[in-house]
Amino acid sequence: MTASVPPDALGRRVSCGTDYGTVRYVGSVSRTSGIWLGVEWDDPQRGKHDGCYEGTQYFKCRHPKGGSFIRPNKANFGVDFLTAVKDRYGLNDKQDGTENTVVFGTKTVEFVGMDSVAEQQRQLNKLVDISVRECAVSHAGQTEEISRTCANMRHINLSKNLISSWETVMDIASHVQNLETLNVSENKMKFPSTSTSMSSAFSNLKILALNQTEITWTEVLLCAQGWPALEELYLSSNNITVLERPDNVLKTLKLLDLSDNQLLDGNQLHLIAHLPRLEQLILRNTGISSIHFPDAGFGCKTKMFPSLKRLAINDNKISQWSSINELDKLPSLRSLQCNNNPLMDTEKNPETLIQLIIAKISQLEVLNNCEILPAERRGAELDYRKIFGNDWLEAGGHWDPEKNKPSEEFLAAHPRYPSLCLKYGAPEEGELKGRQPLTLKNQLLTLTIKCPEKPEQKPVEKRLPESMTIQKVKGLLYRLFKIPGSELKLSYESSKLEGKEVELDNDLKPLQFYSIESGDCVLVRW
Repeated sequence: MTASVPPDALGRRVSCGTDYGTVRYVGSVSRTSGIWLGVEWDDPQRGKHDGCYEGTQYFKCRHPKGGSFIRPNKANFGVDFLTAVKDRYGLNDKQDGTENTVVFGTKTVEFVGMDSVAEQQRQLNKLVDISVRECAVSHAGQTEEISRTCANMRHINLSKNLISSWETVMDIASHVQNLETLNVSENKMKFPSTSTSMSSAFSNLKILALNQTEITWTEVLLCAQGWPALEELYLSSNNITVLERPDNVLKTLKLLDLSDNQLLDGNQLHLIAHLPRLEQLILRNTGISSIHFPDAGFGCKTKMFPSLKRLAINDNKISQWSSINELDKLPSLRSLQCNNNPLMDTEKNPETLIQLIIAKISQLEVLNNCEILPAERRGAELDYRKIFGNDWLEAGGHWDPEKNKPSEEFLAAHPRYPSLCLKYGAPEEGELKGRQPLTLKNQLLTLTIKCPEKPEQKPVEKRLPESMTIQKVKGLLYRLFKIPGSELKLSYESSKLEGKEVELDNDLKPLQFYSIESGDCVLVRW
């Protein structure tokens, strides 16, 4: 750092110790001598004022304590890209023979101190991954040398540096011909506000991270014209509230992360619903309270999100089962994450909640990172068919197909019920007699769970409702013991049946059918 001020200092990113900020003013300050920099800090509590000092407004800040003045010699305006690379990997005559390990994404690359700069240069030319995170990169520097030094680089981590504009990123990327992965997160940058001329800088780019860069969705679409091969785009924590329909851009996109952006409402999703190849959508903590696909009726599939296989809507405000019903309209959905929504508190028994979600979404294979086994799906669907059987009858359902006319209200609440009746048959009258409402507290049994053929597995005590079916018990045990796709065999021992073991061989029967009592021991084999 020197006391000189770059001619383009206004708007530049700077660091001062561990703090980052943007220069909003360069000049004199009343009743002082010399040049000052007015800085708006990223940390709103780092400053002393909002740019107003002794009655004069020198610059403006978003927060009342976000700004302060510092001398130029306290500000680090950063270094060029290659200087950072050489410093990071010991190419600036700072060899100490030490070993360096860098982790970028899921890849780990080791760099060992060499005996000569020439040998290190040759090693650098072989590198595929480079990380210069927090290395104060602010500009591209000698672009011709970037082309020579970075000829084989595929993955670059430029996160948390001092990059002030997207133009700087393009300057660097345009000289890394084979660039496939780029992380420029945590750089507060200026992005183009109008259409720019097409550039080949990102012609091979497949993965781009722009988290915490203050980019807007409009700016994303403008820049996306230069991302013809992009497959993964990470945009978390950018204060994006509204979306727009992409027009001839992002056609190759397979993954989109919008987490930690407070979207205006769930209808914003309709604007990105026709990305043709989108397979994974991450909407964690986006503030959405409902999901609706108005183009499809009960039991039909939507034309929206045609390729979407994995959806994350955890940490939101979804409270109604109708949103879960809507997810069954997605034709390709296979995996769902929905933890930490108000909906998850509607059932006291978490296993019941899981079974309801499984029954409502027909093609789901993974729920909250747990695989749904075929036996678990069958049990969930049979239970669902039985639990809501009386509601179906009261709403106009009937065993005779000619008389079976359930109300629109019932179909709206249970759109999968007709297909479950086709799959398993309509529930018989005997099944529905004496059914206890789902919300009633059933008597709990205190049972010891043992695995006699797995001595390393310690016994576990569980309290289970006596009305819980054997199928639901199996579902719980699959998760409890993290058992792969095996067929569980259950039996139980009782002090009243000393020396005897009773098989629990009917998945549809409740525990009480077998006269199990508190204190009995359930034996698990697979």
